Amino acid sequence: MDRTTGAPGAHPHEPHGNGFASKLNWLRAGVLGANDGIVSTAGLVVGVAAATTDTQALFTAGVAGLSAGAISMAVGEYVSVSTQRDSERALLAKERRELRDEPDYELAELTGIYRAKGLTPETARKVAEELTAHDAFTAHAEAELGLNPAELTNPWQAAFSSAVAFTLGALLPLLAILLPPVTARIPVTFGAVLAALALTGSVSARLGGSSRGRAVIRVVLGGALAMAVTYGIGQLTDVAGI
Repeated sequence: MDRTTGAPGAHPHEPHGNGFASKLNWLRAGVLGANDGIVSTAGLVVGVAAATTDTQALFTAGVAGLSAGAISMAVGEYVSVSTQRDSERALLAKERRELRDEPDYELAELTGIYRAKGLTPETARKVAEELTAHDAFTAHAEAELGLNPAELTNPWQAAFSSAVAFTLGALLPLLAILLPPVTARIPVTFGAVLAALALTGSVSARLGGSSRGRAVIRVVLGGALAMAVTYGIGQLTDVAGI
């Protein structure tokens, strides 16, 4: 038995279990939330900086954009996770009723699931019986629904995490546009934002097991395009005297 995971035959450096997958999803969501904060706030402040050199205007626009984005992310995540959690609870309630009303059918169903995974009929039946005797509800929830009743996602936690991730990402372009001298604001912001996007692209690719190069190119080009478009709009607004 592996001392790290407690799973027979598990390699010591390979994480296992639903808990790790859940943490990985949270980390990936955090990186993507930070990326959203970087891109949206950078586009906003670069556009404003192209139209005016007023520091107060830049600060107001940046803070407003950061606040609106963080709240929007939090509300959206709360609604999404709440809907998902309601659906999961409904499925779990249905499973609990079926176990109460049709235990024999549910045992046969669990046996069938393990037979489909490659176990012999005898072994599948024995596994199903032992799991049912230990914790029938959890066994059926995990095998049939892919859910752990003790680890349902908390919508408040999801909302808070999304807001924090967005805020942390948004702070970088806001500080980059406010701290340098007026003439260096836009170049410094472009450089800082593209470097940060390259980092988030690399991290997200690593977490997802995909190509880093392509992920970095996509996110950097997307961020550069967003800033170029808003910079152009800011310039046009300034020229028009709006």
